[in-house]
Amino acid sequence: MVKCSVIIPCYYDNENLARLTEQLQQLPNNPCEIIVVDAANSTRCLDICKQFGVQRLVSEPCRGQQLRQGAIQAKGDVLWFLHADAQLSTDPVAAISSALARGAIGGYFRFRFAKPRAWQAFILEPAIALRCRFGVPYGDQGIFIKRLVYQQIGGHAPWPLFEEVPLVQSARRCGKFLALSEPVFVDTRRWRRDGWWRRTWYNRKLAWNFMRGVTPQELAEKYHSKIGS
Repeated sequence: MVKCSVIIPCYYDNENLARLTEQLQQLPNNPCEIIVVDAANSTRCLDICKQFGVQRLVSEPCRGQQLRQGAIQAKGDVLWFLHADAQLSTDPVAAISSALARGAIGGYFRFRFAKPRAWQAFILEPAIALRCRFGVPYGDQGIFIKRLVYQQIGGHAPWPLFEEVPLVQSARRCGKFLALSEPVFVDTRRWRRDGWWRRTWYNRKLAWNFMRGVTPQELAEKYHSKIGS
């Protein structure tokens, strides 16, 4: 099995972090290390990391910087980036190993909404898969990449949003970047809180404005002030 370092940025999402960390340690094939990068410098996050025996770093509240900081410390052959509220499929490390054995330099998992699911999920999931095919998968899909390739292409952008876009674009120019059939389950709380279509529409507006050249810093300010994180 490949030596896989898991890097998790966290910002006041501690209970989800505890669930994810426990799930990672119960997988049939474990990652070689788990690195949590805490942007809140939270006592609760520190306690969780001590409880599960995982490494904790403290960072400024910027997801791109958090991911870069975790990657610098990682020792595995493959870097696997997970959001703190992710929920995993049965054996994701084996799925990553299989992708690399087929010649991939990296890839991402299939987007699926976690329970509770609404009927809108059955429309949005295939739409997101289509978007990823012609565009860029986002960080909530468990992006993984060989560590040496990550270093070669410069890693994540040091941005608060869309930090994975230049990474994925550069990776695809370097080699095979696979879409896996195995899912990572995405927490539905933001969609349920904001409304499924409203949340989706606002996310698309953010992406459109990013493509138009609005800076990630400006977009992050609007994102947090208008719809919440």
